[in-house]
Amino acid sequence: MVPPILRKALPLSFHRVMGSLSEQFRRFVLPGKAQALAAQAASNPAGPVIRKMPAFSSILEEAKASQSSETRSREKESVSGAPAPELRGSHGALASAGKPSPRPKTVHYRTRPGDTIWDLAVNRFHVDPSGLAKENGISNPRLLRAGQVLKVTRPTYPSSERPVVASWYGQEHHGKPMANGRPFNMYAPTIAHKELPLGTKVELRNPRNGQRVVAVVTDRGPYIEGRDVDLSYGLAKKLDMVEQGVGKLMMRIIG
Repeated sequence: MVPPILRKALPLSFHRVMGSLSEQFRRFVLPGKAQALAAQAASNPAGPVIRKMPAFSSILEEAKASQSSETRSREKESVSGAPAPELRGSHGALASAGKPSPRPKTVHYRTRPGDTIWDLAVNRFHVDPSGLAKENGISNPRLLRAGQVLKVTRPTYPSSERPVVASWYGQEHHGKPMANGRPFNMYAPTIAHKELPLGTKVELRNPRNGQRVVAVVTDRGPYIEGRDVDLSYGLAKKLDMVEQGVGKLMMRIIG
């Protein structure tokens, strides 16, 4: 570093030579590298001296202008609603769905021919069928008529994970009817839960290996004390829990 006193004493030709070399540097070195070097120079303790040199000061100004332009461009995209960059990583697809989509708590539905309380509750709104019938004063679900307007109170769930103890079931129950009336498929992404409405979607994560799956509540159980969910064999395999049998998972209710 040249002290300020000596730098003032240097002849004008020296500054011209340095300006020329810096100009060549700007012309033949990639602009990105020049900006990177300029940014490093600005943060270096010797930065104040370098910034006063004519050519390098102009490079610094270009670097600042470029960064400001990029910042303004990103802010403009954010305001205009342009899509944000895709999150990547071991579970990037799930990062964008960290919170359930906002939706009204209470909705109204006009029934159509062929609708049933059971089908609407389990497959469409993911609520308890008996609760849906009671909410609308329907004592006999078979008397549901087309055109009738139903009030449906949809449950809301916290977006955070909570620990659950999980086990799995497979071959012995394969093909047998589940609580939703359909045959159990040991390879399908389904779980049994004692309380969540049938049709509810959940996300399960194995904290030991980071594996994640999305499952649907289609059955009731488990009925062994200390266990919260029963996984299908297919889910247990994806979460690497087949040999373990019983283990702790993190569960988030999607809705």
